[in-house]
Amino acid sequence: MDEVKVVVAHSERATLRVGDVFLKVDADQARIDVEVEAMALAPVPTPQVLWRKPPALAIAAVPGTALGRLGEPSTATPAAWAAAGAAIRKLHDAPLPPWRGRRRQDPDELAAELDGECELLVKNGVLPADLVIRNRQVAEAALRPWTPAFTHGDLQIDHVFVDGDEVTGIIDWSEAGQGDALFDLATLTLGHEEHLDDVIAGYGTDIDLEEIRAWWSLRSLLGVRWLIEHGFDAFAPGCEVDVLRSRM
Repeated sequence: MDEVKVVVAHSERATLRVGDVFLKVDADQARIDVEVEAMALAPVPTPQVLWRKPPALAIAAVPGTALGRLGEPSTATPAAWAAAGAAIRKLHDAPLPPWRGRRRQDPDELAAELDGECELLVKNGVLPADLVIRNRQVAEAALRPWTPAFTHGDLQIDHVFVDGDEVTGIIDWSEAGQGDALFDLATLTLGHEEHLDDVIAGYGTDIDLEEIRAWWSLRSLLGVRWLIEHGFDAFAPGCEVDVLRSRM
């Protein structure tokens, strides 16, 4: 009999794996709605939906292995990283989904949220002031108008699966929608800056590296406190705090 493996679990959602089936339980049914519709629309390999009965969604495992893990060296080939870039470009070039992304839309709104978070990080002693101030400066380049694209919205490195040099599946679409294309690229390469050139080569268009680095800082600043509060270690080697330190 297959064992039940807890893939991720916190107060908002949980994902379990039993054999080749993933069971996702989410307190917010809107996220499940988005995930199902986004997988149906995305022009890239996605998991098969087996069944859905709120608050649960069952999907089949995708073949291959994750492109990598945050905080660990990636064993994927440069060609696999380039293939990931090409798949992301195909997604970004697809027709926009009929809903707005769940991520922040307005640069001024995002700036206000970021400033509030930076204040809390320093006030509560989570991070030293000089680290926060420097990364807030770097993050400024991400606070600009952008042309909406069909984005994944949470394109972490372990959400992209490859077999050899081929992308076999992209999972976890609950944050998908109209968003900033560079946010996807930055999320994929967070903590893996050495593979950015491969991703851009596969993506096939010029990318403003300053804006990618800005999103690395911005995402990390906004994520550290949430990660700590939900039982994750943002201070682990190669993870969010190290990403912030690399900008010093």
